[in-house]
Amino acid sequence: MSSRVPLTYGKKVLELFRNPKNLGKIEDANASALAGSLACGDMIAIYLKVDELNEKIIDAKFESYGCAANIAAASILTEMVKGKGLKDAWRISWRDISDELGGLPSVKYHCGILAVGALRRAIRAYYANKHSEWLPKDLTQEERHALEEEKLMEVLAKRVQRSLSNE
Repeated sequence: MSSRVPLTYGKKVLELFRNPKNLGKIEDANASALAGSLACGDMIAIYLKVDELNEKIIDAKFESYGCAANIAAASILTEMVKGKGLKDAWRISWRDISDELGGLPSVKYHCGILAVGALRRAIRAYYANKHSEWLPKDLTQEERHALEEEKLMEVLAKRVQRSLSNE
C-alpha cells in the first residue's frame, strides 16, 4: 500500500487537464519560448501570434509535458492572454493563474511559475530585435523563479541518474 497522499485538484484544473484549450503549436508564431525541464517532466512551450501593428496577442497555444496542474496552468494562461496587449499579458502572475484555476496545491505553484516564465520569455523573444519602452531589462522575480526551478530540476535529475547507476 502506498503512503503517498493523492493531490486534490480543483474542478477547473481537472477539466483543463482532460480537455486542454489551445493545445498545439502555432507554425507561424512570431514569439515562442520554453520553460522547465524534461529532466523532471514539467515543461511548457508557449507560442504567440502577435498583431505587430498594435502588439496584441491574437492567438496563443501551448505544448506541455507534465502533470495535470502543468497542463491546466498553460491552458488557462493561453486563454487569459488572447486579445491582450503584450504589456497587459506581461503583468499576469502565477497567482493570477492559480486564482483562475480556483487554486493550486502549494506543491504545484511551480506550474504557474513555469507558465508565466514561458510567457515572459516569449514576450522577450518578440522584442529581441525591437524596441520596447516598458519591457524590464532585468529578469523579474517570476523569471528568476523559473530559472531556479529549471536548475533545481536538473540537479535532482542528475542525482536520480547517479543513484540509479550505483544500484
